[in-house]
Amino acid sequence: MKRIRTTARLDHPPERVWDILADFDRYAEWNPLNIQARGEARLGARIPMTFLNLAKPGGGDVIRQTVRLVACERGRSLAWAGNIPLLFRGRHHFELEPDGEGTLLRHGEDLAGLIPAGFSEAQIAGDFVPAYEAVNQALAQRLAAL
Repeated sequence: MKRIRTTARLDHPPERVWDILADFDRYAEWNPLNIQARGEARLGARIPMTFLNLAKPGGGDVIRQTVRLVACERGRSLAWAGNIPLLFRGRHHFELEPDGEGTLLRHGEDLAGLIPAGFSEAQIAGDFVPAYEAVNQALAQRLAAL
């Protein structure tokens, strides 16, 4: 299994952060990785999502997949899972923890299958981690703008 892990400190309470993350219909307005999504944030919901294909950096290639929400607790966690049998299985997560008047965000993904097996640690560090950190930065900017 391959793991992508990032953290960020956000100057807003966890419930406010979660409200932005759970508003899938507005992802196209701010999210540079998960560039389009549609649906209601509730456990078990199926969310059609379009995201950048980080396995092909610089190509502008996208992947369209319907993911299933596997964690959905306001102010605490949001996670979805996607699967292409044998080729790919992923669990993308946002974990929120109160930090003073703000939030400690833990954002990442666990990847398995034939496709991720070919990802090197250098590729994850060079292509995937910066893309996830860009989401964290865009989230902070979105929170500040609203």
